[in-house]
Amino acid sequence: MASSLTKDSASTAGGEKTFFGHPRGLATLFLTEMWERFSYYGMRALLVYYLVSGGADAATGSQGGGLAMTAATATAIYSVYVSMVYLMAMPGGWFGDRVWGARKTVAIAGAVIMVGHLSLALPGQAMFFVGLILVAAGSGLLKANISTMVGHLYDGPEDPRRDGGFTLFYIGINLGAFVAPFVIGTVGKEHNWHFGFALAAVGMGLGLLQFLLGTRHLSPKSNIVPNPLSPEERRAVLLKVTGAVLAVAVFYGVVVAIGAFTLNWALVPLTLAGLVIPVAVLVRIKRDKELSSTEQSKMNGYIWFFVAAAIFWMIYDQGGSTLSLFADDKTADSVFGFAFSATWYQSLNPLFVMALAPVFAWLWLWLARKNQEPNTIVKFAMGLVLVGASFFVFIVPMGMAGDGTKVSPMWLVSIYMIQTIGELCLSPVGLSVTTKMAPQKYASQMMGVWFLAVTAGDCTTGLLSLAGVDLNGTGIIAMEASLAALAGVAVFMYRKKVQTLMGNVH
Repeated sequence: MASSLTKDSASTAGGEKTFFGHPRGLATLFLTEMWERFSYYGMRALLVYYLVSGGADAATGSQGGGLAMTAATATAIYSVYVSMVYLMAMPGGWFGDRVWGARKTVAIAGAVIMVGHLSLALPGQAMFFVGLILVAAGSGLLKANISTMVGHLYDGPEDPRRDGGFTLFYIGINLGAFVAPFVIGTVGKEHNWHFGFALAAVGMGLGLLQFLLGTRHLSPKSNIVPNPLSPEERRAVLLKVTGAVLAVAVFYGVVVAIGAFTLNWALVPLTLAGLVIPVAVLVRIKRDKELSSTEQSKMNGYIWFFVAAAIFWMIYDQGGSTLSLFADDKTADSVFGFAFSATWYQSLNPLFVMALAPVFAWLWLWLARKNQEPNTIVKFAMGLVLVGASFFVFIVPMGMAGDGTKVSPMWLVSIYMIQTIGELCLSPVGLSVTTKMAPQKYASQMMGVWFLAVTAGDCTTGLLSLAGVDLNGTGIIAMEASLAALAGVAVFMYRKKVQTLMGNVH
């Protein structure tokens, strides 16, 4: 598969084939990530619809065969699932660094994800949740290591091809995410849920096959365990993990035995963990006495960005839950007589990213040449205000649909576009500022800390749903929009204070 996307490069010694001028291994990683994202976003496009299918909150005329849950429960499960994917990125990175190495970890992750999707393809609520757990665990393992392997292909940070390589890799992510809702989404939602989930398994299977066939083109570094566990450390880890698993098994065994188990017994602890763990990680880093005063100051500044990002993702990730339910139930499903599945809205974000990311890259460079580029803090404020504005816009079609009217699809197109513009202001900048402000001791771990902001934001959404808050109501949408907008204004108003804490980082 890789060879079909490679070409000869005169600049490469011996006429070795390259991938658009980049190391040939990039084709392997590009296609692996593209197929993994195809499976992930295709399944995600189905998730909420499958959960409510057959229940009171399903759209009129939608197919049955789902789990007949309420919209609130479906939103909570969706939010917890997405948060766990990002939470698992931290242990995923640990496995790559200390147990298996990046290459082996990605291969195992691909197999786990594929089995997870196959579990989703089987009828039954028990298999469904087993599948969700496997896909979340596998996605976390893969996410933390495959980007590291892209970096291994280049001769250090100064290699002039490095940024271009990551850009191509990013295109693979969005290409898979763009196509998936058209294929997996349409088949699953409009024809058969389990066929859709099975297609996601096929997608991941193709990605895994591509990876295994192309491993010879990867850097030898990706096969090395950078900091392997000593025998003593391995025994200690096994002992702790075994003890924790047994304790959880005994606890839930008792709950089941006395007939008290409900879904909330699983969702509430996971949601609380998704809020407590990010805070605990930040506190642990902050309390490290080995950090210099400059590093302590930068961590104080970083907390501003972390909280801002959590608020942003709390709203943004409702594109696959709150907005999806609105799309299915209260939005017209045709344009100029052309009917389409509500899952297609999930293709808008990757489409807008691919269309607008080059424009933003050019815009920041153009403004930088004029010495007018907004700094990191201002870009974060812009992202928050924009994601808040998207929900203020959302209030309008919600009001129009109150009497049963089906609103124009252009409302959702506009909302997703505003959110994507906000994402392009905040997300790439957040990745960059994380690497710049990370204490030297925690340079590798801080990327996982950035992903924990997504976990915290999604778990906040999940906790609200579990508490009985109607996230599909106009009042809560207005409150979330106001929170994001006010947070953006606060970040902007205190930008000088934050800049002082950041020191020499701009």
